[in-house]
Amino acid sequence: MLNRALRDTYPPGSTFKVVTAAAALENGLYNGADQKTDSPLPYTLPNTRTELKNEGNIPCKNATMRVALQYSCNTVFGKIGADLGKEKMLAQAKKFGFNEEQFTPVRASASNFPEKMDKPQTALSSIGQFETATTPLQMAMVASAVANDGTLMKPYMVDKLQAPSLDVLSQTDPQEMSKPLSEKNAQILQSMMETVVKQGTGTNAQISGVTVGGKTGTAQHGLNNSENPYAWFISYAKLSDGSSPVAVAVVVEDENANRDDISGGGLAAPIARSVMKAVIDSKK
Repeated sequence: MLNRALRDTYPPGSTFKVVTAAAALENGLYNGADQKTDSPLPYTLPNTRTELKNEGNIPCKNATMRVALQYSCNTVFGKIGADLGKEKMLAQAKKFGFNEEQFTPVRASASNFPEKMDKPQTALSSIGQFETATTPLQMAMVASAVANDGTLMKPYMVDKLQAPSLDVLSQTDPQEMSKPLSEKNAQILQSMMETVVKQGTGTNAQISGVTVGGKTGTAQHGLNNSENPYAWFISYAKLSDGSSPVAVAVVVEDENANRDDISGGGLAAPIARSVMKAVIDSKK
């Protein structure tokens, strides 16, 4: 049986914009959530005549990164990726764990951020298209690193082993894996992801009395996007005092719903909400 959370990779779609936003902050392209970006509308992919499209009539022209994440502006994050260039985007993705196998200790497939791209392909990769592909585990790691003030912890499946007497035989010691972004930039990104849930595409993940941050994604599937898309939602939740933290990645595939009804906010966010609420309730 295929462990889809660890072994299968999917195009992440707009959930990858969290990585692109982190790259913009870490490289000083933009210095905050509410600084206007240089984002024309329409936006033509570099060296082409192809216009990058947004979904619907959303306010993306020169939008701040907060607004761009809130409404999931392809034009803003595609241009950010092109402006940063493939080397900086690749470096940021690798800091989050892309392009390396993970061991939990069960082996997880390596998520892929392309290493050989031209500028248009870099723009597309930066919004989770082209050849970008990731496991659900990897995107949960992205959400958790943001929630954990920029520190990415090594993933593991077993917390402890107990004898029949319930004596603890061994206990997993949490280990820091990397520091994908500074504490300051992580907190900026937290505020952006929390706006997505408060008043953006992720409102279906709201939990009363709980701080929730997230990002939706609706990723292309099949040749020329001929099949039903994947619905994604990555998120974290914690109580107001920061306790009981949990990070989640949900991907819904091969959904039999009408194509126009498939979205990360509509299908995946409610599932993430249920999981996060169950975890937080169990710790009360």
